[in-house]
Amino acid sequence: MIADSNLKPPYVLALDVGTSSTRALLFDASGAAVPNRVAQRTYELTTSNEGEVSVDADTLLAVVAETIDDLLKQMGAEAQNIAAVALDTFWHSLLGVDANNRALTPVITWEDTRPFQAANDLRNELDERAVHKRTGARFHACYWPAKLRFLAQSQPEVFEKTSQWISFGEYIHRRFLGNAICSLSMASGTGLLDTKKRVWYDELLHYLHIRPEQMPMLGDLQDSVQGLRKEYAARWPALGQVPWFPALGDGATACIGSGCSTPEHWSLTIGTSSALRVVGEFNDVTPPPGLWLYRIDARRYVLGGALSEGGNLLAWLDTILKVPALKDAEPLISQLAPDGHGLTILPFVSGERSLGWHAGARMTIAGLSIHSSAADLLRAGYEALAYQLTAVYGELLKTLHMADTPPRLVCSGGALLSSEILQHIVADAMGNALYPSTAHEASARGAALLALEAMQLIPDVASLTPELKAPVEVNASHHVIYGKGYERQRDLYQRLLS
Repeated sequence: MIADSNLKPPYVLALDVGTSSTRALLFDASGAAVPNRVAQRTYELTTSNEGEVSVDADTLLAVVAETIDDLLKQMGAEAQNIAAVALDTFWHSLLGVDANNRALTPVITWEDTRPFQAANDLRNELDERAVHKRTGARFHACYWPAKLRFLAQSQPEVFEKTSQWISFGEYIHRRFLGNAICSLSMASGTGLLDTKKRVWYDELLHYLHIRPEQMPMLGDLQDSVQGLRKEYAARWPALGQVPWFPALGDGATACIGSGCSTPEHWSLTIGTSSALRVVGEFNDVTPPPGLWLYRIDARRYVLGGALSEGGNLLAWLDTILKVPALKDAEPLISQLAPDGHGLTILPFVSGERSLGWHAGARMTIAGLSIHSSAADLLRAGYEALAYQLTAVYGELLKTLHMADTPPRLVCSGGALLSSEILQHIVADAMGNALYPSTAHEASARGAALLALEAMQLIPDVASLTPELKAPVEVNASHHVIYGKGYERQRDLYQRLLS
């Protein structure tokens, strides 16, 4: 039984499908997390030297189902108080299905760099600036135009057989409920949505040889689906007739869940990857080439920049350098002087997104000597990540004309919240204090809050005050030092990738 008298039923079951695990969590009618009601299952991605990063759709679907099993088992009879299911998933995923909603392709994730040449071809053939203005997205391997071009060239038979192209979020609903709505949030992450008009970009679809009926039906936050298929209704009777709200991009829900629902609070996330995002009603904002502009719903946008690196870079360095586990290695890093290693790193272990969008970029380390240590490389990796985020930060300040009124930076994501040294490095590099969010599961909480808003149990998520820890303040002398390291990284970037 759930004994906390401060909790307010009904509850929302929130599913968070990330790039290494799935979670199921419970939130009450105010958006508060229910203690000890969380289930998590991990899964493995398929990777290759060619750049593939994918997962079998039905394998991942089974993991999601098992996560739901685990949470409902924890709840017992209390599961009858679940009033809705919310869902967030990784943005930009693509899979093709047949007329019976059976997967014909694996789920191709945002990390897959195989379509980088297809993105280059599109850039050479079309007016990328005009497409970016319409869709908020550049031509890049992570978005659907390049993925679809790649599949048409590499797997023409599968491409021809595909009845519809969807994200994994819609696949969950189609398999569990038999029907799905594609939210404006997920649609805007494809690079194929005309974000202002809120319709699929027909001219680009035609160019890619995609028929309009091959795209999923669009909807908004309140457009839920009800009625589990017979197999799942028997498995989860408590969820049989509750509304399942459409899947949302995990980046958007991370903003909402950490309390960044207005332009005064910016969401800084470092999980597997990294991003800096701003939520607002940006109808008059055209993103510069380095940034993207997606939708949360018909009213709100999210403007920002994303890196393909974050916790994955730190984990890679940890594994390759064979240092102790990161939490044990951090004391070694903290003893080193800021930028005292003489190293300059371009941290593109998974290609580049913001600001330059070079999907084929690879990691570069300059300045190695016989005196370089594993701790030096690890600290340089932390700093390299901070410099990349600083570049995005500067571009956002310029775009929103906020250089004189810097925002409050609210940080979330497991890699950032678990590392005090990384928090200090990022704050010092950017020259702005960080406010760690107390919402450790920000993406899932954001999905739950938006579901509660759609259910009219919360009037507007923007009315909620962020719950923050004490700020990580800027060390002024370190900021000056990191400014020189930042310029050195930008110089190397220009030499290799300009």
